[in-house]
Amino acid sequence: MVLASIAAVAQNNNVIDEIIWLVGDEAIFKSEVEEQRLQAQIQGVHWDGDPYCLIPEELAIQKLFLNQAEIDSVSATPSEVSERVEYYIQMLSNQYGGLEKLEETSGMKLNDLRRKLEESQHNQIVTAKMRNKITENVTVTPAEVRRVVKDMPQDEIPYVPPLYEVQIITIEPKVPQEEIDAVKAELRDFSERVQSGSTLFSTLALLYSEDEVTARRGGEVGFVGKGEVVPEFATVAFSLTDPSKVSKIVETEYGFHIMQLIEKRGDRVNVRHILMKPKVPDTAVKAALARLDSIADDIRNQKFTFEEAAPALSFDKDTRNNKGLMMYHPEDALTSISKFELQQLPQEVARKVVNMHVGEISDSFTMLNKQGKTVCAIVKLKSHSNGHKATVTEDFQKLQTMVLEKKCEDVIMKWIREKQKTTYVKIFDGWNECDFRYPGWVLKE
Repeated sequence: MVLASIAAVAQNNNVIDEIIWLVGDEAIFKSEVEEQRLQAQIQGVHWDGDPYCLIPEELAIQKLFLNQAEIDSVSATPSEVSERVEYYIQMLSNQYGGLEKLEETSGMKLNDLRRKLEESQHNQIVTAKMRNKITENVTVTPAEVRRVVKDMPQDEIPYVPPLYEVQIITIEPKVPQEEIDAVKAELRDFSERVQSGSTLFSTLALLYSEDEVTARRGGEVGFVGKGEVVPEFATVAFSLTDPSKVSKIVETEYGFHIMQLIEKRGDRVNVRHILMKPKVPDTAVKAALARLDSIADDIRNQKFTFEEAAPALSFDKDTRNNKGLMMYHPEDALTSISKFELQQLPQEVARKVVNMHVGEISDSFTMLNKQGKTVCAIVKLKSHSNGHKATVTEDFQKLQTMVLEKKCEDVIMKWIREKQKTTYVKIFDGWNECDFRYPGWVLKE
């Protein structure tokens, strides 16, 4: 991804760069195009046209947004840029097996890689803000949605896949106190070994931590803000001051942790941690499954309803106050949604509901919750709709979003065409024989 393109450019520093476009006072360099082309190639992007035409034009459009952002005082804060950069560093570190491997593969020190990413992430954030500013007053009325859908060719109406509404009750099998004590004793032993200098924290994390993602890189979490981790973890992580010390044991919903400070940077901190989860005995799992089967039988026998049982009996904090209804929040939605496509449900839940009838209650089963803990569950299929072409009656929100996005895109396209008329543009020889998406580029000498 980003790393491969950075590495490729870093390995070709002996190639003389050249300016290929000028947009206002901003230059587009051949190296920028090569970076993006290599990045897309590694991601498996299929170009609908010549990348040496498409990429420079996209970069030119970004320059238009950035120029306007400077005029309108639209900017990205250092914390916004830092957060995005650290996200990419973390993603690349996961992909390549740790920060050391990341440096080795990219041929760049971590601080140099951060600086390389800062400009691109800053530009992406500002461009997104500028697009939002241009379209902030765009709205669509129900009448517009109905009119657009009425006039839309059948093959352009979106297909809505089968959707499932599911209610769930979970019970966490009881962990014996002796198992909790054993985990704490092992973590205390790890702390003593690190404090004595006999073993590195990173070695113990690699060997014993049950957080598989961070264990691969010696327990390193990466830079996080307080709101990005659970409160109990954040309290301890941000209280650390001495990288040679090991924290006290802290319990979170994921299990028990010890931590070691790596670095603090402003309002973000990077620590190593070791996570250990007390083991749940089979007898406790069987007892929880039996209890859930009894609850399911009582619901089927109408002693009480699923909706009454969930708030009173379920351990799942995300659903118990919503009568057990499972919800998720898409990035592009204003509110949470209860209707899932099958692949959006946890795998164990999907296996149950795919063959159930509406109103049916499953037998009990085990699954891993969001925290990676084994829990026991029963589910009820509240509703199910077959796959179909979207209709205004059943799928208004989906169609409204589609119409709004198209209207915003039209506004953006009009804005770009107006900017093309008033912005100095020069496309150098060898780069101007293109069928551009926006044909209004003014070619001036």
